[in-house]
Amino acid sequence: MTPKQDKFCVEYLIDLNGTQAAIRAGYSPKTADRIANQNLRKLEIQNRIKELREKEFKTSIATAEEVEAMLTKALRGELKEDVVVVENSFGISKAKKVRKQISAKDRIKAAELMGKRHQLFTDKLQVTGELMPIFIGEDDISD
Repeated sequence: MTPKQDKFCVEYLIDLNGTQAAIRAGYSPKTADRIANQNLRKLEIQNRIKELREKEFKTSIATAEEVEAMLTKALRGELKEDVVVVENSFGISKAKKVRKQISAKDRIKAAELMGKRHQLFTDKLQVTGELMPIFIGEDDISD
């Protein structure tokens, strides 16, 4: 694989647009669509794109533990958010950004999601065990 083809693979993952990826990789804009089409048909390039995608997903997708940790921080009120506050003095409005604790509504939602995750709110019973087979013979059926 050429360096330009490798760059094409990296650029393709940005927006999944072959023509734009080819242009960003250094191919001529006049032939970029055709080059992209050719590149995307090559098995070596397909495999490289798949490899890069898997590598990116491993580092960019949150794990279950990360989600639970974030929800725990939210329900405990440890998360902060930026909000815009408008102050009005002497007929002049002024907006400023303020950092505050997330709302009670967001904390309740986090608690609800954690509760669902840990099956705290379910009305269903989880039963385990073995079932004994029941055989119905002709003698067991009454008219």
